[in-house]
Amino acid sequence: MMILSRLREFDGPLTRDLVRLPGQFGLGQVPKKLTPDAVTTSVCGYCSTGCGLKVHMREGQAINLSADPGYPVNMGMACPKGWEALAPLEASDRATVPLVKNAAGVMQPASWSEALDAFVRKFRGIMEKHGPESVAFLSTGQIPTEEMLLLGMLWKFGMGALHGDANTRQCMATAHVAYKQSFGFDAPPFTYEDFEQSDVLVFIGANPAIAHPILWERVMLNRRQPQILVIDPRRTETSAAATRHFALKPKSDLTLLYGLAHILIRDQALDQNYLADHTENFAAFAEAVKEFTPQATSQATGLDAQAIEDLASAIRPGKRVSFWWTMGVNQSHEAVRTAQAIIALCLMGGHIGKPGTGPNSITGQANAMGSRLFSNTTSLVGGRDFLSEAHRREVAGILDLPLDSIPAKNSLAYDEILDAIKDGRIKGLWVVATNPRHSWIGQGELDQILGRLDCLVVQDMYVSTDTARLADIILPAAGWGEKEGTFINSERRLGLHKNLRRAPGQALADLHIFRLIAEAWGCGDLFKDVHQAEDAFRLMQKLSAGRPCDITGIQGYAQIDRRGGIQWPYSARAAEYGEPQTHRRLFEDGEFFTPSGKAKFLFDPPRNPGEMPDAEFPLVLLTGRGTSAQWHTGTRTSKSAVLRKLYPKEGYAEIHPEDAKKCGVGNQDWVILRSRRGELRLRACLTAAVRPGQVFVPMHYEGVNALTYPEFDPYSRQPSYKYCAVRLDKN
Repeated sequence: MMILSRLREFDGPLTRDLVRLPGQFGLGQVPKKLTPDAVTTSVCGYCSTGCGLKVHMREGQAINLSADPGYPVNMGMACPKGWEALAPLEASDRATVPLVKNAAGVMQPASWSEALDAFVRKFRGIMEKHGPESVAFLSTGQIPTEEMLLLGMLWKFGMGALHGDANTRQCMATAHVAYKQSFGFDAPPFTYEDFEQSDVLVFIGANPAIAHPILWERVMLNRRQPQILVIDPRRTETSAAATRHFALKPKSDLTLLYGLAHILIRDQALDQNYLADHTENFAAFAEAVKEFTPQATSQATGLDAQAIEDLASAIRPGKRVSFWWTMGVNQSHEAVRTAQAIIALCLMGGHIGKPGTGPNSITGQANAMGSRLFSNTTSLVGGRDFLSEAHRREVAGILDLPLDSIPAKNSLAYDEILDAIKDGRIKGLWVVATNPRHSWIGQGELDQILGRLDCLVVQDMYVSTDTARLADIILPAAGWGEKEGTFINSERRLGLHKNLRRAPGQALADLHIFRLIAEAWGCGDLFKDVHQAEDAFRLMQKLSAGRPCDITGIQGYAQIDRRGGIQWPYSARAAEYGEPQTHRRLFEDGEFFTPSGKAKFLFDPPRNPGEMPDAEFPLVLLTGRGTSAQWHTGTRTSKSAVLRKLYPKEGYAEIHPEDAKKCGVGNQDWVILRSRRGELRLRACLTAAVRPGQVFVPMHYEGVNALTYPEFDPYSRQPSYKYCAVRLDKN
């Protein structure tokens, strides 16, 4: 109780100096005093690319950023968000003091001890009255892995609660489940060098030129004169630069992939040795795709049968073929099976474990991989299974906890948590570093759903988010650049981000907020050896030992920093043989993490989306990234004056001229886009980038997700943001 008692001595509110005391109280970290105009390094905190940045310091504070030419991810390149990553820290709407709603429903400043007392009183009261499954948290892919670990431990092992999920459910749940089912572990096999070493790159539902521009630059460094093939309904910036664009009907991806498999099997264009030695269930898969002839596939996808034959020819064995997918696949009603159809094509051609190959998921958020492995949401820490007694015993032994403190059942998924709030089964919600009021699918219901809670706690950098405005308690958190820890990027690389500035007012690193809550709850001993982020990292290492994601060989933050990040796995045994290689891919030996050691073919028949166009709503709404200068809901990027100049202030809809003519709409006219759930006023952008019958709207603008249809993949529970029926009216 030392931390909490020390806080109470200084109620009133806390002074800045107390909040920043290092050492025994562990309440913050003072940036190391660097000489004026010194330079240090960090990794970017936006997307999963994980770019290295040079940080220009003056008097111990970061004043500017530039791309790090020595970092193996980006090699001196950075997108606009990376250059402007400091701007969000200076926003006027930063949360700087705890806020607690009083009896009259008005938010008032409070001391940290008052806010902690309110948190404990509210959540303990709910749990005592309604049970441990009456509360939940919704977290993020934007905080360090160390903080994710502590949140999951606090919630499930310390407080005795069960339900918690992260907003990575919205971006990467599909890849997590697809890899885990097919390979036996959530294991993206690639390294970014594969962009430069492929003969054929196939992008499916991915627009890296906008969504991951540094990875697109890596494609441009490929000197093998590769074919770049893009499968996407819309003519994107990536497809415009590709060798060939296959503009299929929206959500016909799975049928197309099965059609490609049909052709390869028909022509015996297979790596028979690889199939025999390293896969299982291929015969059943081959039988299932017999019906997907080129003619049938053409009818379902809208692609010419010869184009399908050409695509199949391009991915035959004998060349280095890599497949890359992101949200166009992941955010679908049949997402997991679509991802596994990509995996199937790679297994059939032996396109895995070799340079320039692989079924490669480009992750969304900066630390979605950290969330997938260490947050105790979808998996028990280290990629284990809550349902496995052996796994629970392992974790209990490592943490010196009673076995019964580890839940023996899985949490509800994100959508199921919200349904449980709606039904009255969950009455307390803790939201950490995310904004579901804006980002969740079919968002029109969120006000009503969140309004049913007895207590909503929001822990965030800002008091102005759509979700924070509904809160009963706000806990002010430090952001990227104001704390340290590790992110794990798309290629499994642990990168280090550093504490470069003081957080404003009384804002604390999430790690220290979790420690304070643990003390207030009475389970502070859970973190008795965790005072700073690197202490939590060492705990991550212990929990990774012997797992496919083993990182026990890493010698600490200094080695991560010196090496330009380190890809997992890197075990203590591997470390005996020297420093880790800069780039490493998985499955080079053809051995997978399944019980048989073989990769699995998994499949289901394709089916239509749950909502189809009709006479009343004749158009299909597509959503996605609109610019490399925006990020998600704009909570951070909107704080930068530079970034605001790089994207349209007003929301817009890309409309085919034929559809615009039918509605009497001209370019730049105001239009109303309506679905069965809501409507949105937008500028019309007439373009042939979308086909007749389709409308594209960037995901960043508020209100877009009031239109989307809440349908979920049955395996990953990931929402299908990319397809719903809408109509267009002139305003």
